[in-house]
Amino acid sequence: MSASTITSAPEKPAPPKAYRWAVLVLISFAMFGNYYVYDSISPLADVLKAQLGFSDANIGLLNAIYSIPNVFMVLIGGFIIDRIGTRKATMLFGVLCFAGAAITVVSGTLAVMATGRLIFGLGAESLIVAVTTAIAKWFRGKELSFAFGVNLTITRLGSFAALNAPTWAAAAYANWKWPLLISVGMATFCITGPILYWILEATAERRYSLGGSGGTDKVVFADLFKFGTSYWYVVALCITFYSAIFPFQTFAVKFFIEAHGASREFGGFLSSMLTLFAMVCTPLFGLLVDKIGKRALFMMFGSLLLVPVYLVMAYTRVPLVVPMAVMGVAFSLIPAVMWPSVAYIVDQSKLGTAYGLMTMIQNIGLAGFNLLIGWANDHWAASASNPTGYTPGMWMFSVLGIVALFFAFLLRHQETGPHAHGLETIRVSGKDSTP
Repeated sequence: MSASTITSAPEKPAPPKAYRWAVLVLISFAMFGNYYVYDSISPLADVLKAQLGFSDANIGLLNAIYSIPNVFMVLIGGFIIDRIGTRKATMLFGVLCFAGAAITVVSGTLAVMATGRLIFGLGAESLIVAVTTAIAKWFRGKELSFAFGVNLTITRLGSFAALNAPTWAAAAYANWKWPLLISVGMATFCITGPILYWILEATAERRYSLGGSGGTDKVVFADLFKFGTSYWYVVALCITFYSAIFPFQTFAVKFFIEAHGASREFGGFLSSMLTLFAMVCTPLFGLLVDKIGKRALFMMFGSLLLVPVYLVMAYTRVPLVVPMAVMGVAFSLIPAVMWPSVAYIVDQSKLGTAYGLMTMIQNIGLAGFNLLIGWANDHWAASASNPTGYTPGMWMFSVLGIVALFFAFLLRHQETGPHAHGLETIRVSGKDSTP
């Protein structure tokens, strides 16, 4: 038979743009529920202290124990994602999130609540890695930073809802258990989101060409040592930046109430300003970075914004909305640039491992600083009668901002040299990336 008589199967078209965005929105619902459950503890801190006798160290433990297993689990989760694919992985980790949220509300004893938070943490961070990998798979070479920004807007709506729960669900805070029951309801999104994503991606595989988004290469432990210098600078920035944000939020509402005389409702709103800014600004920053590049330079600027805000809150009576707004800009800018940057530095087949390793190291910082700040507040007797007891912790957060700025500077130096990956130069049009 001659070659001319051989007929090839018609080539499948690429997924329509609207289909890609539908995938992103539905998979983001999983992280919406995830973020709500995580942030449900912060507005409840003084209630746990009053009704269950928890200390600040106990409250810090409830968030720290979320992070502790992820020192190992997210790396394992990254390997799992690269081996079984994002569909199965998001479903597996979403179920763990729901189970952990349900166990947390079963009993008011610290051991049971901590166990629930631990199980939730086993699924939550790996779920984030799986969703991040899925988005990178569907949007790499397209509107990647903007896509991450939209994803973070949807997911941080979960944080915003949780931190403002004392306003829209004020009656629930009469008992410590009721707000946690609401969080169990929100955790159902951790399962429904992956189900809908599974349906969309399975349908797309039959109808469309997904390029390189199918199987992945075999992942081995030695791959961890093959990631370049730029990747490790991004990881170092990640651990310092997030260690200055999330452990602060653990105690933020309590700090605003006791050190500044705010109501719980206003304290919850102030803490949620980070989320509100991120919901609005993160997609805009992502769109801007896609258009002009300069990713490392933007990360330097975002890190610089963190340095003064904690000391302003500790030493001045500047209206709290001002430093929280500045922190909100930083909280919008850094994630919009940092997470999609990894997709330009690391091969697609290793993205799950790369994001897992990055999140693993991030959780070392989150666990350590939640425990450290809780200890510091107890050691210096931080309370409404001694608001200066919060000052040492605020200094710790400010120093983290300085260290984050240093690593962002090193990243820019690397990415303007001969071994750059294009973080400063890659621009994305409506269809293709332009090196």
